[in-house]
Amino acid sequence: MSPLNPSPATGVLLVIGSCLSLQFGAALADGLFPHLGPWGVTTLRLGLAALFLLAVARPAAWGWSRQAWTGVVLLGASLGAMNGFFFASIERLPLAVAVSFEFIGPLVLAALLSRSARDMLWVGIATAGMVLLGLESALGAESLDPVGIAFALVAGGFWAAYILCSARVGREVPGVGGLAVAMAIGALGTAILGAPGAMQALHHPELAGLILGVALLSSVVPYTLELAALRRLSKPTFSVLLSLEPVFAAAVAWVMLDQTFGWLRALAIALVVAASIGTTRTAVQLSRRRAREALPPAAIRHTDPAAPEDAR
Repeated sequence: MSPLNPSPATGVLLVIGSCLSLQFGAALADGLFPHLGPWGVTTLRLGLAALFLLAVARPAAWGWSRQAWTGVVLLGASLGAMNGFFFASIERLPLAVAVSFEFIGPLVLAALLSRSARDMLWVGIATAGMVLLGLESALGAESLDPVGIAFALVAGGFWAAYILCSARVGREVPGVGGLAVAMAIGALGTAILGAPGAMQALHHPELAGLILGVALLSSVVPYTLELAALRRLSKPTFSVLLSLEPVFAAAVAWVMLDQTFGWLRALAIALVVAASIGTTRTAVQLSRRRAREALPPAAIRHTDPAAPEDAR
């Protein structure tokens, strides 16, 4: 395959690798919580990842505008809160359940931005999945921690904020310098709650490898793989593949954390995945329709493969 025409199959594998890396990192973090706490782990994870990206990107931050700095600070705040509340949720909830609740944030954001009735339907389907999780908790032997659920939902809200801020920083700051500085800001922000836990790492040198593994698997590796995947896949395909993240979370939790689940939880996760894929497809269709409406009729005839040919 020519380098100028990279293989889509390779792109699919890169996205799958990114999702698995992220979930393996979360599973490894679970082993650090008893020693460092979720906010301590978050501080160390973001701090180490920021050091790596700053060394690679070397951003010329002194030349940024006030608008760029505002976006980067907001991105760092949302990034830190998203990661901190997510780790706090998986301390109390099974990994796949926490990821499923967290997905509500981006789904609601997509529905609000498009204001489409179809997107509201997808949010309703995802909500039905959450109701099933609650029903399973009420009927099953293992109840879901309501505080953990709240943490996951808050993480989802900050995930939505992260999406908006990331788009803004992408417009204001070239390259990955904005993300590198935002990670550093996020690490400093989470240190307000996480510094005492992070300092405990000094008393547990045997955890150094695990901490480094969490930083690499949860931040550096997924970002690198996703960047490579975006060079090989269309954004719609990329987004649909990311929608499968709750499935990867369930698989990793089963393998690494021995977290099993019944058919009701599996159905709930499937509803969230279906809603996420549906939202992505709706956004793609809406974008294409708006692009077509902006074109003059002659241009549409030359770009629409479904347009009938002139009679000869």
